[in-house]
Amino acid sequence: MQFEQQVAVPDPSAGPAAYRQHARTWLRANLPDFMRADSLNWRAATLAESSTWEAAMHQAGLAGMTWPKAYGGHGLTLREHLAVNKEIGALPMPESVSSIGKELAGPIIMAVGDEAQKQTFLPDILTMRQYWCQGFSEPDAGSDLARLRTKAVQEGEHWRINGQKIWTSGAAKAHYCLLLTRTGTVADKHRGLLMFAVPMDTPGIRVVPIKSIDGKESFAEVFFDDVVVPDSARLGAPDEGWNAAIRVLSIERATNRMYRPWRFECELRQLIAACKSDSQLAPSLDDGYVQRRVGDLVSEIDGLKGLVELTVERMLRGESLGARGSLTKLYWSECHQAFASLALSMLSPVGPHSSPLAQRAHKAFTNAYLFSRAETIYAGTTEVQLDVIAQRVMNLPKDLT
Repeated sequence: MQFEQQVAVPDPSAGPAAYRQHARTWLRANLPDFMRADSLNWRAATLAESSTWEAAMHQAGLAGMTWPKAYGGHGLTLREHLAVNKEIGALPMPESVSSIGKELAGPIIMAVGDEAQKQTFLPDILTMRQYWCQGFSEPDAGSDLARLRTKAVQEGEHWRINGQKIWTSGAAKAHYCLLLTRTGTVADKHRGLLMFAVPMDTPGIRVVPIKSIDGKESFAEVFFDDVVVPDSARLGAPDEGWNAAIRVLSIERATNRMYRPWRFECELRQLIAACKSDSQLAPSLDDGYVQRRVGDLVSEIDGLKGLVELTVERMLRGESLGARGSLTKLYWSECHQAFASLALSMLSPVGPHSSPLAQRAHKAFTNAYLFSRAETIYAGTTEVQLDVIAQRVMNLPKDLT
C-alpha cells in the first residue's frame, strides 16, 4: 500500500483546529477503500496491511501524539489528541491491531518503566515493530484482580513465573505480554503484585486460542509453566503492581479510543444510508418508534462526546481521574451495545434481493452486535463499574439495607 505523505504535519504551536484539519485531509486522502466498513469493497485487512496503515498514520503525526518525542511520539497535548480522534472516529476505519501496546503497555512503561525500558519498547510500539498483549484476567480473577494467582518467585537476578491468563486479546501475534503477577499469596490481595514485560517466545509460554461467538480467534488462554525472565523485565517496584494496574485500568476506561462517540455517529450514518438504499428498509425510517430510538441514540452520543471532552479538560488541569474513569467505560459500552441491537433489528429484513449497501451493513452490524456483547464485560464489567461509581465516586455505603 502506498500513502500520500505530502501533507505537512502542523507546527506543535498550531493548535487543535490545525491538527484536526490535517487529520481530516490526510485520512480521507489515504484510508484504503477496502478498510472502510461502509464500502462494498470492504475485506478484512491482513496483519501486515494493518501494520503498514498504522505505521503510516504515525508517520503522518496521527498516532503517539502525547508521547514524548524522545520515545517516538509527537510531544503534544490531549487537546490535539482529541482533535485528531474526532476525525479518526468520523471515518469507518478498522480498530488498531496494536491497541494494547499503544493504549496500555506504552502508558504504563512511561509511568513506571526505567529509561532503558522506555528506549527499548516505546518507539517500536509506535512504528508497529512490536505487538503486545495484556496478561491480567485469570479463570478465577476476571474483573477482581485482587484474586489473581499467577505467581512470580525471585531467584537471584531472575524471576520464575507460573500461572494462567485468559481472554488475552492478540496473544497469538504478540511479541510481549504486559503481565501482572503475585509475589505472595492470594490473601495478600492488593499487596505483592508485580508487573513484567515478558517476551512471548520465552520457553514455558503456551498460547491456546479461544474461538468467540463471531467465529474469530482473537482471544486466547496463556499458560506460564516455569517461565524464567530476568529482573530487567520487571516494570516498577515489587509491590507497585496494584497501583500500576489501577493506573492502566483508569487509562483504559477513560482516555483510550476517545474517538468512540464520533465513531458511533459514523456508524449511525452508515445504518441510515443503508436503510435509505433499500425499498424494503426505507419505510422503517418513518416509523415513530424507530425515530424515537434513533433520537435517544443521538442524545446519548452527544452526552458521551461531552463526557470525553470534559475528561480531557480535567486531565489538562492536572486532576486525577481515578474512579471517574468508570463513568466513561459504563456509558460508552452500554450505549454501543444498545445501538448494535437497534441496528440489527432494523436490518433484520435484509435478504439476497436487498440492496448491496444494505447487505454490507447487515454483515457489518451483525459482527458489531456479536462483539458488543463483550463490550460490557472487558475492561471491567458493567456491574463492576456500577460498584466503583457507587462506592468511590458517590461514596455510598456497601450495605444500604
